[in-house]
Amino acid sequence: MRHLKLVHSTEAAPAMSVKIAFASADRKTVDQHFGAAEAFVIYELSENDARLIEAVQFHDSDVAMDGHEGKLAAKIALLGDCAAVYCNAVGGSAIKQLLAAGVQPMKVPEGTPVDELLCGLNQAMLSDPPVWMAKRLKTAAADRFEAMDAEGWSE
Repeated sequence: MRHLKLVHSTEAAPAMSVKIAFASADRKTVDQHFGAAEAFVIYELSENDARLIEAVQFHDSDVAMDGHEGKLAAKIALLGDCAAVYCNAVGGSAIKQLLAAGVQPMKVPEGTPVDELLCGLNQAMLSDPPVWMAKRLKTAAADRFEAMDAEGWSE
């Protein structure tokens, strides 16, 4: 597996943000089945921005559809802090494991542009986020306030 994780700037991360993964070999469109995905791109989506933060490419032996469920574990662990993963298809076992990890699997037609999905998600975040996104945003806000409390912040 090759894993590129972009270094964050010294700026603080946006207060309200979620990570979204896309099964994409070309890094531009959703073009992969979850279990056989050759690569994922992960974006951090905030109220007014979406930025690429990770790109992961798997070896051929890691993506062969040979019925070995153990190969899913590495992918699910990689996506553990993502709110959702967009792919062209996903099997029942993978759906159960993703949901147990708190990652919402989303099926879209092959060739759906990542930029279009990010734009739609950004609009939803501002107006009426889907339940899975709202849940993740609420958790992020609670974690932020707990961290502030631990640091001794008060009104």
